[in-house]
Amino acid sequence: MKMNTDKPLVWLHTEVKTPPFSLKARLECGYLLRQLQQGENLSLPASRPMPSIGLRCHELRIIDENTTWRVVYRVEQDCVVIAHVFKKKTQKTPKDVMELCRRRLSAYDQL
Repeated sequence: MKMNTDKPLVWLHTEVKTPPFSLKARLECGYLLRQLQQGENLSLPASRPMPSIGLRCHELRIIDENTTWRVVYRVEQDCVVIAHVFKKKTQKTPKDVMELCRRRLSAYDQL
């Protein structure tokens, strides 16, 4: 009998659903999150580190039809914490988004 060792996803806020994600983008995001749950380390172009938010923080990069989505996450030993999902409109991640992610992860750490 195979033991399920997948890490659960812990959603601190927001979600990935259609709409606003296209079906294709939602499926891609789900596939990438599944890889993270199974312990895989993702790299560019799918994911990039976000040390400006915190240790072990990354963002998934999902290219949709006319939109670019980001999913900010942190890999823990026992789970994958999703801090925020947002529509990327500028080259740099907005400071308010980074601060929001830091606050949510800090509150999570306090629990």
